[in-house]
Amino acid sequence: MIVSLVVFVTILVLAIPAAVIFIPLAAVTGNVGPLYAAVCFIVSAGYRVAGIKIHVAGREQVPAHRACIFMANHVSNLDAPALISRLPGRTSAFAKRSLFKLPLFGYCLKLAEYIPVDRTGNKSSAQASIAEAGRLLAKGLHITTFVEGSRSRDGRMQPFKKGPFYLAMQSGAPCIPVSIYGTETMMAKGSFAIKPGTAHIIFHAPLYPRDYATREGLSQAVRAAIASGLPEWMRN
Repeated sequence: MIVSLVVFVTILVLAIPAAVIFIPLAAVTGNVGPLYAAVCFIVSAGYRVAGIKIHVAGREQVPAHRACIFMANHVSNLDAPALISRLPGRTSAFAKRSLFKLPLFGYCLKLAEYIPVDRTGNKSSAQASIAEAGRLLAKGLHITTFVEGSRSRDGRMQPFKKGPFYLAMQSGAPCIPVSIYGTETMMAKGSFAIKPGTAHIIFHAPLYPRDYATREGLSQAVRAAIASGLPEWMRN
């Protein structure tokens, strides 16, 4: 827990001046870029303090100057900041609606154009979230999604949610499968303790929805690509 405390203090010390400068700037100018870059820098600093190295492979396969849907597996709370801070360009992502109600943090999510989602299974709400993601893709923002919907308890891949593949088929945006492993030993589900180690992020070649007759076919192809970059025991 000492490492977790040191990471928290480091992030807090860096975040306070960044918030004072970049949040008002983003609110006034409408340009979220400097705030986004500052957050990615703070995240990277936190990982260095924690003794976590991030090994990235395959990023050169991401199409340049094109909004993509990044589809990753999910094994730890460390996944999202590690992945998003290593993406080429700015991304939006899906976030629980309750997070948007948090003071300051919720406002930052809105500034960053993150997409609120409900976990209730409400169909109209899900459709609204997919429509908003489509609008942001058309605007030029990437979308990042963890296709299992929640973190795996044991590191093994879980069934995929349908929503990301509805979005892909409707938008036609390239889908970039992403394999993440290593983080499952650094911060397990249900724990706040952070351990040092190496997080591996592997970007695979883009898959184009137009090449698949159904969203199920696309889902199977994404699953196979993600699994190909994971250790054998995680593929399940």
